[in-house]
This record gives sequence, structure tokens and C-alpha cells, in this order.
Amino acid sequence: MKKKNIVLALVLTALMLTAGCGAAKTETSAPASASAATSESVTTAPQSASAATLADGVYSADFTTDSKMFHVNEAKNGKGVLTVKDGKMTIHVSLASENIVKLFVGTAADAQKDGATLLEPTTDTVTYSDGTTEQVFGFDIPVPAIGKEYDVALLGTKGTWYDHKVSVSNPTPAEG
Repeated sequence: MKKKNIVLALVLTALMLTAGCGAAKTETSAPASASAATSESVTTAPQSASAATLADGVYSADFTTDSKMFHVNEAKNGKGVLTVKDGKMTIHVSLASENIVKLFVGTAADAQKDGATLLEPTTDTVTYSDGTTEQVFGFDIPVPAIGKEYDVALLGTKGTWYDHKVSVSNPTPAEG
């Protein structure tokens, strides 16, 4: 009987993870490049796609990090807006707060070197499933490849740089 309950619990957990949470659709200030790009009819890209594989356009994509503190806002269900234009990919992600003030694609050590190109935040408004809204910081982060982990360093409000690993996966054409 105990074995049957464990199996049932595992099946239910797998189903819940597959279904995900049913949060409401949200609004955010999209990057200028995202609003200017046109969406073309494209199927989901292979996991290790490059910008050459994806047609120019706007996609919804999963943005995964190695941190509970640095992640996509819960109102966005782990997704960002991936823009592909002229062979370059950028993902716009709305974060959980305004506590991350700069990002750098690379390591924290490289971010602190002279001439490092730091990413500045945008102010995004997110709407939660209960209808409340909040202003948070968002970032337009370059994406070297789909489905491949890469380094991103962040600077918090206390002035300390932190190293993280991120990846972008499962691009699907953005709706309307």
C-alpha cells in the first residue's frame, strides 16, 4: 500500500509540473526592438538553435537561472520576450524586484574591468494573477545560443557583483 501511495504521489507531482501554474496574462513595457520587430510564422526552434536558425521576429522563451534570487518575475511564468533581428538574439526579462541594478554578459571579474559594457535596467510593470501590479526592473540580455548555458554577472543594490549561469530555451512565436 505504501509503495502504491509513493507511485501515485510521483505521478501527481509530474502532472502538476507539466501543467504549471495558471497565472494570468500580464503586461510589460517591451523593449523598443521587440515592438519594432514583426512576428513571422515559425515553429518551435531546436534546443541548440542560433539566431541563424530562427527567423527575425518576436518569440516567447523560457529564461532559466541558477538562483532563487535572480529569476524571472512570477507573473511572467519563467518566460521572457526573445527578439531575433539581423542574426542577433536578445531576451527581455522582467525580474522579481528592483534589487538588481546592472547586468553583464560574462563573469563578475570581467564586469569590473575597464571598458566592460554593462546592461542598464528598464522599469517594467507586472500584473499578478490577483490583479495587483508592481514596478520591477527588467533587462534586455543578449543571447548567444538557444539551449546553451552561459555566464551573466549581476550587481545588486549593495554594490556586490555575483556570478550566475543562465539559459534560454523553448522559443515559440509570440502571440499577436
